[in-house]
Amino acid sequence: MVSCFGLQHTSSQYVPVIAPRTKTLTRTGSQDNIRFELANVLYNLAAMYSQIALSSNRSTSDGLKTACNHFCSAAGVISHLKTVVIPDMRTSAPEDMDSMTMEAIEHLMLAQAQECFWQKAVKDGLKDASIAKLAAKVSDFYNDASDFGIKSDAVSSEWIHHMNAKHHHFAAAAQYRAACDCLEKRKYGEEVARLQDSLTCANEALKESRYVNKAVQADLNGLKNKVQEDLKRAEKDNDMIYLIPVPSKSELKTLDRANMVAAKVPKEVEEPMNMLGERGELGRPLFVKLVPYSVHVAASIYSDRRDRLVNEKVIQELQVLDGRIHELMNSLNLPGSLQALEKPLGLPPGLASHAEDIRQQNGIHRLHAAISDTEKVKSSDQQTYREGVDLLRAEAAEDEAARKKFGTQTWTRLPSNQAMPKLYAQVTEIEGYLKQAGNSDKLVQRKLKETESLIRLLGGTDRDLEDFVPSSRRATMTAKVERDANNLRSILNDLSRMEIRRKRKIEALRAKAKSDDVHHDLLQEAARLEREYPMQTIEAVQFEDFFDKRLRMYSADQKDVQSEEADQDELLSRLQNANEALNTARKGDSSTKEREQALQKLENAYLTYKEIIGNLDTGRKFYNDLAAIATRFRDECRTFVYQRRAEASQLEGDISTSMAQMSLKSANSVNLRHQKQQETMQGRSDPRNGGGTPLVAPTPTRSNMGPPPPIAAATAAADTHAHAGGVWTPEMGIKFGGQGAPNANGSR
Repeated sequence: MVSCFGLQHTSSQYVPVIAPRTKTLTRTGSQDNIRFELANVLYNLAAMYSQIALSSNRSTSDGLKTACNHFCSAAGVISHLKTVVIPDMRTSAPEDMDSMTMEAIEHLMLAQAQECFWQKAVKDGLKDASIAKLAAKVSDFYNDASDFGIKSDAVSSEWIHHMNAKHHHFAAAAQYRAACDCLEKRKYGEEVARLQDSLTCANEALKESRYVNKAVQADLNGLKNKVQEDLKRAEKDNDMIYLIPVPSKSELKTLDRANMVAAKVPKEVEEPMNMLGERGELGRPLFVKLVPYSVHVAASIYSDRRDRLVNEKVIQELQVLDGRIHELMNSLNLPGSLQALEKPLGLPPGLASHAEDIRQQNGIHRLHAAISDTEKVKSSDQQTYREGVDLLRAEAAEDEAARKKFGTQTWTRLPSNQAMPKLYAQVTEIEGYLKQAGNSDKLVQRKLKETESLIRLLGGTDRDLEDFVPSSRRATMTAKVERDANNLRSILNDLSRMEIRRKRKIEALRAKAKSDDVHHDLLQEAARLEREYPMQTIEAVQFEDFFDKRLRMYSADQKDVQSEEADQDELLSRLQNANEALNTARKGDSSTKEREQALQKLENAYLTYKEIIGNLDTGRKFYNDLAAIATRFRDECRTFVYQRRAEASQLEGDISTSMAQMSLKSANSVNLRHQKQQETMQGRSDPRNGGGTPLVAPTPTRSNMGPPPPIAAATAAADTHAHAGGVWTPEMGIKFGGQGAPNANGSR
């Protein structure tokens, strides 16, 4: 078995691969069609199924089942592609996706799936009749694939020969197994006929042996040899013993077929939408939260406003109310004074509960670990911020140096702080954040330093706490004192329940805000705006009315704050009156003074511990949020500095080029001026200008060299004649500067 096809797909281009081994069609194509993209994906999926089938271990029964299932899945994907996707493309399909090619590939996949069943039947030792039926159907699948391949323009001839060889191979195997069944049933004449047909089919398959691998060739040759041996034996036995007429091929009964496979479309392909969703096997769609940019911006704005409203208008207000309760109770020395009165010996239940809470949270170690983690994030933020600032300072120094070098008239670009004022404004803004956060960190550390010993004590053992809290003698409890103490305890319990209720409200409100997903409603609002204003671009500002309407869902929470404040004021007023009444009733009793002070210190230390925990959580969240701001600031600085340096390099190059051109122009001007001066001086001495002494013409003179002896006399005569007549001859030679030229009268 071999993998019949694959598809190399990149972006919207494809390279069809329906050829043996390395031969591929060189044509490529591309379309702006999402259905074409889907077709390519499914084509690749079918190829992947066939590759997985080939990689299965077909030497075992489980491996054969796995391979068969994957071949059927490959055929199912091709069938779905052929019947559903390609007709919906609304464009002409590529040649390797036409109907004939799809049919050829589908039947080839089914042939290989049926072949897996045949292999398993042989391995399991089934009867020859059953194996013959399976092999006959394998042969039919290969024959159909070959017929469709002939009608296709995409399937190469090599593949057609390959499928034809497999068709004859399994036809031969089917007839051989049928012959074995005839021998078992003592149908000796039919046995000979089927062996003869098997040998013919084997010979036909061997004609195509160059198109199959060596393993198939060896199997064919082995089958042929076995058929020849059995045919020789059967003919001899029939001729010598049985004497049964051998029917012709046309008289043989057509072998029955056992079709064990069918194209199986995977449910992920056939019903993909049912596989998606919160409860689907594939989970949520990949881009389910992908929205238009304007909707994304609007969602971010809404989230910011919602969080600001929830935190500032509700949660912080409730926390301020809790703070007022603790301040008042601390000023009234509560609940320490009441605890000392109620339980003069041992640890009060409230204090024991606080101590257990700190022990479970690992108390002081948790605080130091949180401070250490916060410091790490803070240090990272500061380093990121300093990187951005250092980049800006380095670039500003480079710009200033260039301005001094070339001058302000030449270096005309804006200074760095004027070129990007928003970026420089962030320097001051982030620095302010860091200073403010640093002051808050110091305050938290000071609180921890002041109460660390008491927090350690609360996180210790009960014995340590009992040693710290002094015992007192039992105070005299009159009826009035007991009544006032019970009243005060009742009010304190009401305040405690109020604080617990507020914590639950805050948790519920945070959960409500977290689950407030506005994307779906924003998409509907954006669609409405597009319908009403089709020619207008959707901007975030158009969602203002939607924001106001949506944020009204938190109006009830804001009203609850006002109700909580009114209820608290009433309770605090009652608390003050009850505490005053108790102090009046106990006037003059100082037996529990020291115990009250110790219990109150521990109570305040516990409240400080909870406050520090909250501050550290807030600080860690602040620095985590600041990390994103500092990172974005540093990246913007890098981009700005890179652009400025590129701009400076280009400007410096332009200035250098301009200065070089100016120098060249100046040099040319000097040369031209000097040349003009020379021309002016020459013009003054030119006789054609009518001024100055005329130039003396060169005077030809005789050479001092003597002529050759044979012509000396002739030369002398010629000289005499020349001097006499003033006629120059070549033999005279030329000599300049000796004498003046003769004038018009012949005188020198």
